Amino acid sequence: MSFPGKIAILGGGTWATALAKIMLSQGKHINWYMRRPEQIADFKKTGHNPSYLSNVEFNLDRITFYSDINLVVEASDTLILAVPSPFLKGHLEKLTVSISDKFVISAIKGIIPPENLLVTDYLTEYYNIPDQNMAIIGGPCHAEEIALERLTYPTIACSDIKRAHAIAQVFNNRFVRASVSNDVAGIELAAVLKNVYAIASGICHGLKYGDNFQAVIVSNAISEMERFVDIVCPITRRIQDSAYLGDLLVTCYSSFSRNRTFGSMIGKGYSVKAAQIEMEMIAEGYYGTKCISEMNEKYNVDIPIADMVYRILYENSSAREEVKILREQILK
Repeated sequence: MSFPGKIAILGGGTWATALAKIMLSQGKHINWYMRRPEQIADFKKTGHNPSYLSNVEFNLDRITFYSDINLVVEASDTLILAVPSPFLKGHLEKLTVSISDKFVISAIKGIIPPENLLVTDYLTEYYNIPDQNMAIIGGPCHAEEIALERLTYPTIACSDIKRAHAIAQVFNNRFVRASVSNDVAGIELAAVLKNVYAIASGICHGLKYGDNFQAVIVSNAISEMERFVDIVCPITRRIQDSAYLGDLLVTCYSSFSRNRTFGSMIGKGYSVKAAQIEMEMIAEGYYGTKCISEMNEKYNVDIPIADMVYRILYENSSAREEVKILREQILK
Protein backbone atom coordinates (compact mmCIF):
# COMPACT_ATOMS: atom_id res chain seq x y z
CA MET A 1 0.00 0.00 0.00
CA SER A 2 1.32 3.45 -0.91
CA PHE A 3 0.96 6.23 1.66
CA PRO A 4 -1.57 7.67 2.55
CA GLY A 5 -3.68 4.68 1.45
CA LYS A 6 -7.46 4.73 1.84
CA ILE A 7 -8.63 8.08 3.20
CA ALA A 8 -11.59 8.64 5.50
CA ILE A 9 -13.19 11.90 6.57
CA LEU A 10 -14.80 11.91 10.01
CA GLY A 11 -17.46 14.58 10.34
CA GLY A 12 -20.54 15.77 8.50
CA GLY A 13 -20.29 19.54 8.82
CA THR A 14 -19.13 22.44 6.67
CA TRP A 15 -15.40 21.83 7.02
CA ALA A 16 -15.73 18.07 6.48
CA THR A 17 -17.73 18.75 3.31
CA ALA A 18 -15.08 21.15 2.00
CA LEU A 19 -12.36 18.59 2.71
CA ALA A 20 -14.33 15.95 0.83
CA LYS A 21 -14.55 18.30 -2.14
CA ILE A 22 -10.76 18.69 -2.08
CA MET A 23 -10.12 14.96 -1.83
CA LEU A 24 -12.55 14.13 -4.63
CA SER A 25 -11.23 16.86 -6.93
CA GLN A 26 -8.36 14.54 -7.85
CA GLY A 27 -10.68 11.68 -8.73
CA LYS A 28 -10.02 9.75 -5.55
CA HIS A 29 -12.40 7.54 -3.59
CA ILE A 30 -13.09 8.43 0.03
CA ASN A 31 -14.74 6.85 3.02
CA TRP A 32 -16.96 9.32 4.87
CA TYR A 33 -18.24 8.97 8.43
CA MET A 34 -21.30 10.92 9.55
CA ARG A 35 -22.87 10.33 12.93
CA ARG A 36 -26.51 10.50 11.78
CA PRO A 37 -27.77 7.82 9.33
CA GLU A 38 -30.56 10.14 8.20
CA GLN A 39 -28.00 12.70 7.02
CA ILE A 40 -26.37 9.99 4.91
CA ALA A 41 -29.74 8.92 3.51
CA ASP A 42 -30.59 12.49 2.49
CA PHE A 43 -27.11 12.92 1.00
CA LYS A 44 -27.60 9.85 -1.17
CA LYS A 45 -31.00 11.10 -2.36
CA THR A 46 -29.83 14.59 -3.32
CA GLY A 47 -26.16 14.16 -4.23
CA HIS A 48 -25.09 16.85 -1.78
CA ASN A 49 -24.81 17.40 1.95
CA PRO A 50 -28.36 18.31 2.99
CA SER A 51 -27.24 20.50 5.87
CA TYR A 52 -23.93 22.13 4.91
CA LEU A 53 -22.52 23.62 1.68
CA SER A 54 -25.55 22.19 -0.10
CA ASN A 55 -24.52 23.87 -3.36
CA VAL A 56 -21.57 21.45 -3.70
CA GLU A 57 -22.53 18.40 -5.78
CA PHE A 58 -20.76 15.08 -5.27
CA ASN A 59 -20.20 11.95 -7.35
CA LEU A 60 -21.66 9.36 -5.00
CA ASP A 61 -19.90 6.52 -6.83
CA ARG A 62 -16.65 7.71 -5.27
CA ILE A 63 -17.93 7.88 -1.69
CA THR A 64 -18.58 5.06 0.77
CA PHE A 65 -20.62 6.37 3.68
CA TYR A 66 -20.49 5.07 7.24
CA SER A 67 -22.46 5.91 10.36
CA ASP A 68 -20.41 3.46 12.45
CA ILE A 69 -17.04 4.90 13.41
CA ASN A 70 -15.52 1.46 13.98
CA LEU A 71 -16.36 0.30 10.46
CA VAL A 72 -14.91 3.39 8.81
CA VAL A 73 -11.69 3.08 10.84
CA GLU A 74 -11.30 -0.57 9.88
CA ALA A 75 -11.80 0.29 6.20
CA SER A 76 -9.30 3.18 6.13
CA ASP A 77 -5.59 3.89 6.48
CA THR A 78 -5.65 7.67 6.94
CA LEU A 79 -8.27 9.42 9.05
CA ILE A 80 -9.07 13.12 8.65
CA LEU A 81 -10.74 14.44 11.79
CA ALA A 82 -13.17 17.27 11.01
CA VAL A 83 -15.53 17.55 13.96
CA PRO A 84 -15.77 20.44 16.44
CA SER A 85 -13.19 20.06 19.21
CA PRO A 86 -15.75 19.85 22.07
CA PHE A 87 -17.33 16.80 20.40
CA LEU A 88 -14.22 14.85 19.39
CA LYS A 89 -14.05 12.90 22.64
CA GLY A 90 -17.66 11.79 22.25
CA HIS A 91 -16.96 10.38 18.78
CA LEU A 92 -13.71 8.64 19.71
CA GLU A 93 -15.17 7.12 22.88
CA LYS A 94 -17.30 4.94 20.61
CA LEU A 95 -14.19 3.24 19.26
CA THR A 96 -13.72 -0.42 20.03
CA VAL A 97 -10.95 -0.85 17.44
CA SER A 98 -7.48 0.65 17.71
CA ILE A 99 -6.39 3.72 15.75
CA SER A 100 -2.77 3.56 16.95
CA ASP A 101 -1.63 2.19 13.59
CA LYS A 102 -3.54 4.75 11.50
CA PHE A 103 -2.22 8.01 10.09
CA VAL A 104 -4.40 10.75 11.57
CA ILE A 105 -4.80 14.26 10.19
CA SER A 106 -6.45 16.81 12.46
CA ALA A 107 -8.44 19.46 10.63
CA ILE A 108 -9.76 20.65 14.00
CA LYS A 109 -8.80 24.22 14.81
CA GLY A 110 -9.61 23.89 18.47
CA ILE A 111 -8.51 22.42 21.77
CA ILE A 112 -9.93 19.52 23.80
CA PRO A 113 -11.80 20.61 26.94
CA PRO A 114 -11.57 20.16 29.86
CA GLU A 115 -8.09 18.64 29.57
CA ASN A 116 -6.92 21.72 27.59
CA LEU A 117 -4.93 19.47 25.29
CA LEU A 118 -4.11 20.13 21.66
CA VAL A 119 -5.71 17.49 19.44
CA THR A 120 -2.39 15.80 18.63
CA ASP A 121 -1.42 15.70 22.32
CA TYR A 122 -4.82 14.21 23.15
CA LEU A 123 -4.41 11.53 20.47
CA THR A 124 -0.95 10.62 21.73
CA GLU A 125 -1.98 10.47 25.39
CA TYR A 126 -5.26 8.60 25.00
CA TYR A 127 -4.84 6.63 21.74
CA ASN A 128 -1.08 5.97 21.58
CA ILE A 129 -0.59 7.54 18.17
CA PRO A 130 3.08 8.44 17.62
CA ASP A 131 4.04 11.94 16.47
CA GLN A 132 5.17 10.77 13.03
CA ASN A 133 1.71 9.31 12.40
CA MET A 134 -0.10 12.61 12.86
CA ALA A 135 -0.47 15.78 10.82
CA ILE A 136 -2.56 18.91 11.11
CA ILE A 137 -4.13 21.29 8.60
CA GLY A 138 -3.54 24.96 9.38
CA GLY A 139 -3.61 28.31 7.66
CA PRO A 140 -6.36 30.43 6.11
CA CYS A 141 -8.82 28.02 4.56
CA HIS A 142 -12.49 28.88 5.03
CA ALA A 143 -14.73 26.02 3.94
CA GLU A 144 -17.10 28.38 2.13
CA GLU A 145 -14.32 29.66 -0.11
CA ILE A 146 -13.17 26.13 -0.88
CA ALA A 147 -16.74 25.36 -1.92
CA LEU A 148 -16.53 28.31 -4.32
CA GLU A 149 -13.13 27.05 -5.55
CA ARG A 150 -11.38 30.23 -4.51
CA LEU A 151 -7.61 29.87 -4.27
CA THR A 152 -6.66 28.51 -0.85
CA TYR A 153 -3.28 28.02 0.83
CA PRO A 154 -3.42 25.53 3.72
CA THR A 155 -0.35 24.36 5.63
CA ILE A 156 0.22 20.67 6.36
CA ALA A 157 2.33 20.20 9.50
CA CYS A 158 3.90 16.90 10.55
CA SER A 159 7.02 15.95 12.47
CA ASP A 160 7.88 13.70 9.50
CA ILE A 161 8.38 16.28 6.77
CA LYS A 162 8.34 13.65 4.01
CA ARG A 163 4.87 12.61 5.06
CA ALA A 164 3.83 16.26 5.21
CA HIS A 165 4.86 16.61 1.55
CA ALA A 166 2.95 13.44 0.64
CA ILE A 167 -0.22 14.75 2.30
CA ALA A 168 0.25 18.13 0.62
CA GLN A 169 0.22 16.39 -2.75
CA VAL A 170 -3.11 14.80 -1.88
CA PHE A 171 -4.54 18.25 -1.15
CA ASN A 172 -3.06 20.13 -4.09
CA ASN A 173 -5.38 20.82 -7.00
CA ARG A 174 -6.25 23.75 -9.27
CA PHE A 175 -7.58 25.83 -6.35
CA VAL A 176 -5.55 24.49 -3.38
CA ARG A 177 -1.81 25.08 -2.90
CA ALA A 178 -0.61 23.33 0.25
CA SER A 179 2.70 24.13 1.94
CA VAL A 180 4.42 22.10 4.67
CA SER A 181 5.85 22.66 8.15
CA ASN A 182 7.13 20.68 11.11
CA ASP A 183 5.67 23.10 13.69
CA VAL A 184 2.71 20.92 14.62
CA ALA A 185 2.08 22.23 18.14
CA GLY A 186 2.76 25.86 17.26
CA ILE A 187 0.32 25.91 14.36
CA GLU A 188 -2.30 24.03 16.40
CA LEU A 189 -2.01 26.50 19.26
CA ALA A 190 -2.07 29.50 16.91
CA ALA A 191 -5.31 28.13 15.41
CA VAL A 192 -6.91 28.10 18.86
CA LEU A 193 -5.74 31.63 19.63
CA LYS A 194 -6.84 33.13 16.31
CA ASN A 195 -10.41 32.06 17.09
CA VAL A 196 -10.23 33.89 20.42
CA TYR A 197 -8.92 37.02 18.71
CA ALA A 198 -11.60 36.78 16.02
CA ILE A 199 -14.20 36.93 18.79
CA ALA A 200 -12.47 40.08 20.07
CA SER A 201 -12.54 41.52 16.56
CA GLY A 202 -16.22 40.67 16.25
CA ILE A 203 -17.02 42.25 19.61
CA CYS A 204 -15.40 45.50 18.46
CA HIS A 205 -17.33 45.33 15.19
CA GLY A 206 -20.59 44.81 17.09
CA LEU A 207 -19.74 47.85 19.22
CA LYS A 208 -19.31 49.83 15.96
CA TYR A 209 -15.58 50.43 16.22
CA GLY A 210 -14.20 51.10 12.76
CA ASP A 211 -11.55 49.59 10.53
CA ASN A 212 -8.76 51.69 12.06
CA PHE A 213 -9.44 50.22 15.49
CA GLN A 214 -9.78 46.73 14.02
CA ALA A 215 -6.29 47.05 12.55
CA VAL A 216 -4.90 47.96 15.97
CA ILE A 217 -6.68 45.03 17.63
CA VAL A 218 -5.33 42.57 15.06
CA SER A 219 -1.77 43.93 15.13
CA ASN A 220 -1.75 43.61 18.92
CA ALA A 221 -3.30 40.15 18.66
CA ILE A 222 -0.46 38.82 16.51
CA SER A 223 2.01 40.05 19.14
CA GLU A 224 0.03 38.24 21.84
CA MET A 225 -0.08 35.11 19.72
CA GLU A 226 3.66 35.20 19.20
CA ARG A 227 4.37 35.63 22.92
CA PHE A 228 2.10 32.77 23.92
CA VAL A 229 3.10 30.31 21.23
CA ASP A 230 6.82 30.98 21.66
CA ILE A 231 6.63 30.28 25.40
CA VAL A 232 4.38 27.20 25.18
CA CYS A 233 6.02 25.75 22.04
CA PRO A 234 9.56 27.19 21.96
CA ILE A 235 10.99 26.59 18.49
CA THR A 236 12.11 28.98 15.76
CA ARG A 237 9.17 30.12 13.61
CA ARG A 238 8.05 33.08 11.49
CA ILE A 239 4.81 34.36 12.99
CA GLN A 240 4.27 36.31 9.74
CA ASP A 241 3.75 33.07 7.80
CA SER A 242 0.24 32.32 6.57
CA ALA A 243 -0.20 29.41 9.02
CA TYR A 244 -0.16 31.97 11.83
CA LEU A 245 -0.75 35.55 10.65
CA GLY A 246 -2.74 34.56 7.57
CA ASP A 247 -5.13 32.41 9.58
CA LEU A 248 -5.52 35.19 12.14
CA LEU A 249 -6.30 37.80 9.48
CA VAL A 250 -8.91 35.78 7.63
CA THR A 251 -10.64 34.72 10.83
CA CYS A 252 -10.75 38.27 12.18
CA TYR A 253 -11.94 39.92 8.96
CA SER A 254 -13.92 37.43 6.88
CA SER A 255 -17.70 37.42 6.73
CA PHE A 256 -17.44 33.61 6.72
CA SER A 257 -15.82 33.59 10.17
CA ARG A 258 -18.09 32.01 12.78
CA ASN A 259 -15.99 33.37 15.62
CA ARG A 260 -16.12 36.94 14.30
CA THR A 261 -19.88 36.56 13.82
CA PHE A 262 -20.27 35.23 17.36
CA GLY A 263 -18.22 38.11 18.76
CA SER A 264 -20.18 40.66 16.74
CA MET A 265 -23.41 39.38 18.26
CA ILE A 266 -21.93 39.70 21.76
CA GLY A 267 -20.86 43.26 20.93
CA LYS A 268 -24.41 44.06 19.79
CA GLY A 269 -25.76 42.97 23.16
CA TYR A 270 -26.64 39.30 22.71
CA SER A 271 -26.02 37.02 25.66
CA VAL A 272 -23.61 34.15 25.07
CA LYS A 273 -26.47 31.64 25.09
CA ALA A 274 -28.63 33.67 22.72
CA ALA A 275 -25.74 34.13 20.28
CA GLN A 276 -24.99 30.38 20.29
CA ILE A 277 -28.64 29.49 19.70
CA GLU A 278 -29.11 31.96 16.84
CA MET A 279 -25.87 30.94 15.08
CA GLU A 280 -26.77 27.22 15.00
CA MET A 281 -23.07 26.53 14.38
CA ILE A 282 -20.11 26.00 16.69
CA ALA A 283 -17.82 28.95 17.39
CA GLU A 284 -14.67 27.09 18.48
CA GLY A 285 -13.27 30.24 20.06
CA TYR A 286 -15.88 30.16 22.84
CA TYR A 287 -14.37 26.92 24.16
CA GLY A 288 -10.84 27.93 23.21
CA THR A 289 -11.09 31.10 25.29
CA LYS A 290 -11.61 29.15 28.50
CA CYS A 291 -8.93 26.61 27.63
CA ILE A 292 -6.34 29.31 26.89
CA SER A 293 -7.20 31.13 30.13
CA GLU A 294 -6.73 27.94 32.14
CA MET A 295 -3.50 27.06 30.31
CA ASN A 296 -2.14 30.52 31.04
CA GLU A 297 -2.46 29.93 34.77
CA LYS A 298 0.69 27.85 34.28
CA TYR A 299 2.56 30.08 31.81
CA ASN A 300 1.45 33.57 32.94
CA VAL A 301 1.94 35.15 29.50
CA ASP A 302 0.77 38.73 28.97
CA ILE A 303 -2.32 38.25 26.74
CA PRO A 304 -4.68 41.13 27.57
CA ILE A 305 -6.95 40.74 24.53
CA ALA A 306 -7.56 37.05 25.23
CA ASP A 307 -8.07 37.87 28.92
CA MET A 308 -10.68 40.47 27.93
CA VAL A 309 -12.59 37.96 25.83
CA TYR A 310 -12.60 35.51 28.75
CA ARG A 311 -14.06 38.08 31.13
CA ILE A 312 -16.78 39.01 28.65
CA LEU A 313 -17.78 35.42 27.83
CA TYR A 314 -17.32 33.71 31.19
CA GLU A 315 -17.58 36.43 33.85
CA ASN A 316 -20.44 38.40 32.27
CA SER A 317 -18.30 41.52 32.11
CA SER A 318 -19.56 44.41 29.97
CA ALA A 319 -18.17 44.23 26.45
CA ARG A 320 -18.36 48.00 26.09
CA GLU A 321 -16.49 48.66 29.32
CA GLU A 322 -13.89 45.96 28.68
CA VAL A 323 -13.02 47.33 25.24
CA LYS A 324 -12.86 50.84 26.69
CA ILE A 325 -10.30 49.68 29.26
CA LEU A 326 -8.35 47.84 26.56
CA ARG A 327 -8.22 50.82 24.22
CA GLU A 328 -7.11 53.24 26.92
CA GLN A 329 -4.54 51.19 28.77
CA ILE A 330 -3.16 48.44 26.57
CA LEU A 331 -3.48 48.87 22.81
CA LYS A 332 -0.77 50.69 20.91
